[in-house]
Amino acid sequence: MKEKTYTGQPVITLNNGITIPALGFGVWQVEDLKECENAVTKAIEVGYRMIDTASIYLNETAVGNAVNNSGVGRDSLFITSKLWVQDHGYEKAKSAFQRTLDRLQMDYLDMYLIHWPFGDFLGGWKALEELYHEGRIKAIGVCNFTVEKMEELKANSTIIPVINQIELHPLFQQKELQVYNQKNNIITQPWSPLGNGNAGLLDHEKLRACLNFIQ
Repeated sequence: MKEKTYTGQPVITLNNGITIPALGFGVWQVEDLKECENAVTKAIEVGYRMIDTASIYLNETAVGNAVNNSGVGRDSLFITSKLWVQDHGYEKAKSAFQRTLDRLQMDYLDMYLIHWPFGDFLGGWKALEELYHEGRIKAIGVCNFTVEKMEELKANSTIIPVINQIELHPLFQQKELQVYNQKNNIITQPWSPLGNGNAGLLDHEKLRACLNFIQ
């Protein structure tokens, strides 16, 4: 599989050497499949090259339709999905991954993440490691892992996650976790960086001062 290129996109290099676009388009809470497909189609049209979905979002099929009909080559797109808690455990994770591929209509994933650190997430991680070595996933990581859960994973695995995707915005900075990730060469990838549209954040005087300064 050749190295991916993202023309005109700032990129981040992961600890396994691959690069990803610095900015991605997520589809959390977009459950209407047509709406999701249209949104992803438009996102790709305006230049997004990283699309983030998850099995629990119930819209992987719409994402796959949009990607496959976009006219943009698969080698120029970075697709992420996530393993849900009920699919933790080695065998269940392997089956869940295949279902995700089927819904996305793809034969590999760029990145697959463990969505939450509950249940037998260690068994799930073992499955992800195996799928990574088989070349069916280009990068594996986690979401919403605390320092304690990261340490538990590190003590029971052979691959360090490339990313820990966490809630992160000016009103919720999780500085200890950010420092931990940085020390362990793990990228901190924020979700809801604008506080999920929280008016208290968007109207915050310090944020408005920053915006006024930029303008």
